This record gives sequence, structure tokens and C-alpha cells, in this order.
Amino acid sequence: MSINLKKRIVTSIFLLLLLIGIFFYSYIMIVSLIIIAIISWIEFYALVSKITKKNLLKDKFFRFIYKTLSLFYLSGLVYLILAIESEYFNLKIYLLYSVLVAIMSDIGGLVFGKIFKGKKLTRISPNKTISGSIGSFIFSLFLIPFFYKGQIDQNLLSIFLITICISLTSQLGDLFISLLKRKAQVKDTSDLLPGHGGVLDRIDGIIFAIPLGIYLFIII
Repeated sequence: MSINLKKRIVTSIFLLLLLIGIFFYSYIMIVSLIIIAIISWIEFYALVSKITKKNLLKDKFFRFIYKTLSLFYLSGLVYLILAIESEYFNLKIYLLYSVLVAIMSDIGGLVFGKIFKGKKLTRISPNKTISGSIGSFIFSLFLIPFFYKGQIDQNLLSIFLITICISLTSQLGDLFISLLKRKAQVKDTSDLLPGHGGVLDRIDGIIFAIPLGIYLFIII
């Protein structure tokens, strides 16, 4: 087993334990959300700053992206904290489900991509394939039997459509961050997480999946 793989396993176990703690303890969720938001925001700022320095994007576009996502990030974080403090239990389920869909989408893309390979999905991320994208949708749907009726009070069609939307958003978020890294000519946003890169590398799809997932569950 390579050193890098060992690091990935250890880091993955830590992140899994953190996810469990977040679900059972509100204060862990709030503290984790704040820390993760700050670190990923810093990584995002550093990433787009590199792009600007390389003159690959115009300053105006950089400012627009930075301000828009920062506002989106801050407002979403404040809303989550207020909702958690109000003891809205369903929010925890919606949050957990959205995160798990993003994770399963990532795993499904990796598994199907490795097994079936095939045509590339986009030039933005050469390792992603159409079969991997299909696998992302399929793996995300595996979660439905575990949450349907017992945890999430939605009809089957609604939870199916919401899951597909969350998975699609997660994949698009992943591609968006991949595009920025490609423009900045870097492999990872940082080396904070051993074997995984930066925090933003791990949650690139999740940060887009969470707000959409919660919004869809609330309005539907």
C-alpha cells in the first residue's frame, strides 16, 4: 500500500467520523461549517488569484465570481446556522442526504469511470467520462431506500427527482472547480488534507449540492 493511499484512508476515516459527529451534535455541525467555510473560501480566493496573476481571466470577471460566490457562501452559512439553532430537525436530514448524494456521486463516477471508461465527458477534466457521469446518478439513487419514508417524508417521485438534481449539481460544481484549477494550472487547491489535497478539493461538489438539496426539500 502506497504512502499516499494510506494518507487518503486515514483522512477519509477522519472525515467520516466528523460527518457522524455533525449529525448527532449541533455544536459540532456549526463549528465544522464555520471552519470548513473559512478554509474553503481562503482556498478559493488563492485559486482565482493565481488565475488573475496569469492573466487568464480579466479582473472584472474575477471580482464578479469572487463577490457572487462569497455572498452566496456567507448567506448560506448564516441560514444553516440559524436553522440549526432553531432545532429544525429535518434540516439535519436534508443536509446529511445532500452531502451523501454528493459523496455517492463522486464514488459512482470513479467506479464506473474505471470499469467502463469510454468517451470523455469534457476537456475541462480529462479523467471524467460519460460512463462515470451515469455512474454518479446511479450510485446517488442507492440512497433512496435508506431515507424514503423512514427519514424523509417525500413521495418517491419527488425524492427521485431531487436526488438527480443534487447529483447533477454536485457534478457541475466539481467541474467548475476543476475548470478553475485548470486555469490556475494547479492540481490541488492546497495540501491541507494528506492524500486528498485541499478542503475545496473534497467539497467542490458538496458546497453546491447542499443549498440546492435543502431548498428543493423545503419547497417541494
